[in-house]
Amino acid sequence: MRAAVVTAFGGPEAVEMVDVEVPVPGARQIRIKVEAAALNPVDAGVRAGGFGGAGKRLGLGWDVAGTVDATGVATGWEVGDAVVALAYGTAKSLGTHADYVVVDADAVAKAPTSVDAVHAATLPLNALTASQALDLLALEPGQSLLVTGAAGAVGGYAVQLAVHRGLSVTALARQGDEEVVRSLGAARSVSGGVASGSVDGVLDAALLGGAALEWVRDGGAFVGVIPGAHPASVRGVRTGSVEVAADGARLAELAALVDEGVLTLRVAETYALDEAAKAHARLAEGGLRGRLVLVP
Repeated sequence: MRAAVVTAFGGPEAVEMVDVEVPVPGARQIRIKVEAAALNPVDAGVRAGGFGGAGKRLGLGWDVAGTVDATGVATGWEVGDAVVALAYGTAKSLGTHADYVVVDADAVAKAPTSVDAVHAATLPLNALTASQALDLLALEPGQSLLVTGAAGAVGGYAVQLAVHRGLSVTALARQGDEEVVRSLGAARSVSGGVASGSVDGVLDAALLGGAALEWVRDGGAFVGVIPGAHPASVRGVRTGSVEVAADGARLAELAALVDEGVLTLRVAETYALDEAAKAHARLAEGGLRGRLVLVP
């Protein structure tokens, strides 16, 4: 089968297409025939060497939508099931940017039925990150949340999920994205920040760090999206950062929210799997509203 990998770090040209053996699922694992797989900034980070692994073959791709092709023992899944999954890890030898991928059964959920595989493939990594970040914030219904980078993939899901949880959401985004974040349910859109100490919490998807921490009231909460990169606590503000974890049960809840119309799945462009390097080059150009998706 074909797989997109990195064997030497670099720019988009470092992405290689290789032929490898089709992986075999072990106990409590399934093999998915990939129908679509999103390309995320973390893939660019792996490609550039941001997570180490020099001298190894590193597989690319975390998100997948497809059908169960084979199962190990004790999985609860059947061949032919339409699924989505998160293949976690920056140092895996094979990722989801391939014809087939093996994942742990508890990282898998039934795919949403209201969208195609290309759109479904944009759900796992970014929606799980947003959902788990909101868990860390632990705000109560009626409290105020500011989401930075609200027009981006994680930020967009965070806005919709926060509104669904009953929070009052202010979206920080570029002026040209005001219509986008309003459509996601934000009560207010700003492009230059808010008054110091004026919100109960910040979900910092734009990586603003200390600047965004100033907007949180004393005793509030701040969560970033890069593990370990959050600012230190001040004024009694709880600070932390989310490290996304594969969670099939939570992913199933998110897929159901797609079918209920709560979550919007945004695709910017699609590329053939063999065009993975070209897709990386497009990601590097920036300006995307939605994810790039590879289609084998």
